[in-house]
Amino acid sequence: MQVDTIVRIVFSVLLAATLAVGVYLFKNFERLFGYDPSVPTDNSGAQGVNKVQIISIWAHAVALTAAMAFFG
Repeated sequence: MQVDTIVRIVFSVLLAATLAVGVYLFKNFERLFGYDPSVPTDNSGAQGVNKVQIISIWAHAVALTAAMAFFG
């Protein structure tokens, strides 16, 4: 097998894993990142920033693994 084929296979598996993690995060988002009454600064604004950060990091991970899987 050539190196580019191996790279595509590895990143295809990583892409599938990243998408699976996204589904898990979507289903369990409130349990994982929801309101915590023991944190006094945890309000709706802070939760919004946390959601944007999580979604942004996940979207970048999907974009990078997809780019390597399809164009690597």
